[in-house]
Amino acid sequence: MKFNTTIPKHLKKFYNKELLCYKKALKEQDFSTAWYHLERSHIIGQSYPIEHTYSHWLMLQFGLMQKNTKEVFGQLLRLAVGGWKSFINHVPVGNTGGADVPPLKRMPIPNDIKEIFK
Repeated sequence: MKFNTTIPKHLKKFYNKELLCYKKALKEQDFSTAWYHLERSHIIGQSYPIEHTYSHWLMLQFGLMQKNTKEVFGQLLRLAVGGWKSFINHVPVGNTGGADVPPLKRMPIPNDIKEIFK
């Protein structure tokens, strides 16, 4: 069994870029773009416990800010289990992490993100 602990440096760079884009869009109150970048951060970081958990933490905060009860409860569930599933390398690849998607559903990875995984 493979254990994931630390995100590789080349992925961390892309993960952080998505978080910066999220924060910029949020500051501009462009909420759909902000969410888009949160989902991308989730896809990139979901195999690594710290990044995976942090993406869900930001999604929880976003849900609270938007007063989206479904998102808040969905993120609480994901925060409870997401990190340890990353640690044991048992994540649904490509899943965008929002409460609008089943937590165990595998999804296609966007082509530009596929490239950085190579």
